[in-house]
Amino acid sequence: MIKLIAVDMDGTFLRDDKSYDEEKFTRIYQKLEKKDIKFTIASGNQYYQIATFFKDFPNVIYVAENGALVRTKEKILALHAFSEETVKKIEDFLLKQSELQFLVSGAESAYFPVQFTDDYYEISTKYYYRLKKIHEFNEIDDKVLKFSISCPDKKTNYYVDFLKKNLGRYCNVTSSGHGEIDLILPEIHKAHGLAELGQVLGISLSDMTAFGDGRNDLEMIKEVGDGVAMSNADPAVLKVADHTTTSNNEQGVLTYIENNIL
Repeated sequence: MIKLIAVDMDGTFLRDDKSYDEEKFTRIYQKLEKKDIKFTIASGNQYYQIATFFKDFPNVIYVAENGALVRTKEKILALHAFSEETVKKIEDFLLKQSELQFLVSGAESAYFPVQFTDDYYEISTKYYYRLKKIHEFNEIDDKVLKFSISCPDKKTNYYVDFLKKNLGRYCNVTSSGHGEIDLILPEIHKAHGLAELGQVLGISLSDMTAFGDGRNDLEMIKEVGDGVAMSNADPAVLKVADHTTTSNNEQGVLTYIENNIL
């Protein structure tokens, strides 16, 4: 009996144009509510960004920042932040890497160092709806949840390995591919966030279905009772999934929920 559904956003729930079938989702969501099946977004993105997609659905729960922040619309259920000492060490190291640009994601906002390019800033505003430009890192008065890094697309795997080698003792390095890399607290990932949420709700991981497409979805796909990969998923995700569904552009999440859960 599935009691909770967890859904990644980009490449999974959302079409490539960042839309979804709102009419169909509304019908499905209402049926889930009647069955008391919780609908949860498990994303690497900022809470303030992903929440804008569900303004009409106040009971949606969020596992944001790759598991560092678990919250409802009303309150924070779990939060994991880096120590100030670790933040300084990671910032100092990243600033020495000429090919990397990065921003710092906090509980209240994300922070964009002004020395990076305008193009990177414009891209970042699509994923961070609260984004402040900073000149110095000591301007940040917030709990740091994550570092979000941009690298050349074709060198993503290289930099994942490079960062693991050099920063692995301070953080977990994860990537959804395409030049995007996140540094999060060790042992903090989407599955960890779902487990914490499950403790609050009295729901075990085995009673959850999770949908994903990227490598930052691997842990939750493996650890929930029913891990579902999109047909467009990374081969590593397809390999560990219990089931597959059609692509994000075909709204495979909604199809699977309708046919296999409802």
